[in-house]
Amino acid sequence: MGNFSNPIEHRFFPHVTRACEGVVFDSVETVKTLISRTSTSKGLTTIVHILDKIYETGRKYAADFKEIMPIVFDTHLPKWNYRAIPQE
Repeated sequence: MGNFSNPIEHRFFPHVTRACEGVVFDSVETVKTLISRTSTSKGLTTIVHILDKIYETGRKYAADFKEIMPIVFDTHLPKWNYRAIPQE
């Protein structure tokens, strides 16, 4: 596996940073609004989803998970993109 980074993410970060400059993050809604207004001159825009689910830490996966849902890593960006493929 090579040392790949996500090229879209890295090009978009400065725009998100600029949209948030000088603003006090007083709520999740404020951050969501700022990030959702982010765009580039080439037309790239954002869609923001806030996950409000509480995730349990230290939770173990099912013993047979790897057999019934093998993980397939992307060939170009394996560090960022992968899929769990359900087996029949």
